[in-house]
Amino acid sequence: MNQLFRRKMYKENEHSSGLLRVLGVWDIVFFGIAAIIGAGSFSSLGEAVFRGGPGVIVLYIICGFACGFTALCYAEFASRIPTAGSAYTYAYASFGEIIAWIIGWALIMEYSFGNIYVAFSWSDYFTSFMGRIGIHIPDFLSTSYPEAKKAFFGGSENKSLVNAWTSAPLIGNFKLILDVPALVINGLITWLCYVGVKESKNFNNIFVILKLFIILLVIAVGIGYLNTDNWFPTSTLTGEQSFMPNGFTGVMSAVSGVFFAYIGFDALSVLSEETKDPQKNLPRGMIISLVLCTVIYIILTLVLTGMVDYRKFEGVGDPLAFIFEKSNANVAWMEFTVSLAAIVAITTVLLVFQMGQPRIWYAMSRDGLMPKKFMTIHPKHKTPSYATIVTGIVVGVPILFTDKSFILDFTSIGTIFAFVLVCGGVLLLPAKEKLKGRFHLPYINSKFIFPILFLGSLALFYWFQPDFFHNLMDWHHPTEGEFRISMFFFILINLGLCVLTLIKNLSLIPLMGLSSCLYLLTGMSHNNWFWFLVWFAIGMVIYFSYGYKHSKLNNDLNGDLN
Repeated sequence: MNQLFRRKMYKENEHSSGLLRVLGVWDIVFFGIAAIIGAGSFSSLGEAVFRGGPGVIVLYIICGFACGFTALCYAEFASRIPTAGSAYTYAYASFGEIIAWIIGWALIMEYSFGNIYVAFSWSDYFTSFMGRIGIHIPDFLSTSYPEAKKAFFGGSENKSLVNAWTSAPLIGNFKLILDVPALVINGLITWLCYVGVKESKNFNNIFVILKLFIILLVIAVGIGYLNTDNWFPTSTLTGEQSFMPNGFTGVMSAVSGVFFAYIGFDALSVLSEETKDPQKNLPRGMIISLVLCTVIYIILTLVLTGMVDYRKFEGVGDPLAFIFEKSNANVAWMEFTVSLAAIVAITTVLLVFQMGQPRIWYAMSRDGLMPKKFMTIHPKHKTPSYATIVTGIVVGVPILFTDKSFILDFTSIGTIFAFVLVCGGVLLLPAKEKLKGRFHLPYINSKFIFPILFLGSLALFYWFQPDFFHNLMDWHHPTEGEFRISMFFFILINLGLCVLTLIKNLSLIPLMGLSSCLYLLTGMSHNNWFWFLVWFAIGMVIYFSYGYKHSKLNNDLNGDLN
């Protein structure tokens, strides 16, 4: 039992992995922008705007702050532990082996399943773009089987999905429906990650420059078509003009789509062993990329909701191209340009995520928690070759039998959970000597600041929304019941944190990151939690059947005892 919570001590230059240190601070920034700005802005933004209305910008700001605090915690860990593995490695150093495994298992879900969603989004834009230039890809070869089946039997108005089901050829009693573009791009990205990080870096930097140019062009052109009345549509709840027409509950219902737009910055920490001077360059790159992307998201959301009524975004998978369609701004050349840019943007996201996952497996294998085969480094390319190939398979196979909505929610809850443990882990780290040229998380005593901030925010929320608190214990409400349950436990946990910080004088920044991420979890439904627990249970079976027995830490402990 002691092994489960025994922490691993990491030392600088402890591992000689053979990975090449070729990444500088701006390479990290570019990888960060590549990961963050992609499917979230080019695809899931449409659904988020539809659910939350113009007020969804508030959720982007909340997520920006939550990820900002979390990024500082990642930066602190990256400065102390410059090895591959991301939050998995950090959890091993702060919580112990069992929590490290849980985090590693959650990261596998984030990167692998996240890339499935990104591959689907890439396919949608690619198919749309090819259609605009006169090349039609059959519907049954550009969508997933579950989506087509759900659309047909659910009476969907999406003609493409329905046609995919009705026009698909039969192989026996089985309809041949598969997303070929998603499978192809997954294969190509896997190959690119296999041949080397240097080649991937050069490819990524070129694409990021192009992507940023297009996004800035969207903002510049879109400003000319703004209608400020769209920012205050008539509320469906009150009948009055409101920035949040569906209420704050409607805004929070978009948390999966909005948070997905921020997923990616944490993937940068897996590149520690391939970064030059990681204690300095990695934290700087993470923070710079997150700040830049947050500003872009805020401006982009304002442009979208100002150009087009939020209700028009229902079911729209290509929102940035949609705003320039004939029925909206009617700028044909921008519609074409954005469709092409989306393909580029989403390709870079695929690249970063596909680079991240093998390095998680590599780190877990190095600790004995996964088979040694995952430690294989290609003699020529100096990449975790076996883990890269397995990642391609793990992403590729589910493309055949999953759909976007399930993957989106599944990915978000696992990632937020990992962020919670990273922020909590920083609170457990001992003080360190300050060294010149390295990142140091500023210590701000939260003894009084955090209780004042939390209780003050609670009082302010009560001032504006007294009815919510009066009905907080009504958990049977058909639309707000789940959110009220989540908020009740969120308040309870934070009151406990207030007491704890009064006793322990906890550092404010990781505490704010922890509280912010816990708040984001309040937007998750019971369905999200169910599948997350199923995934968690599978991970526990694998750990106790293999990882526990082969753990390097366990073997070292047994050796010491003998």
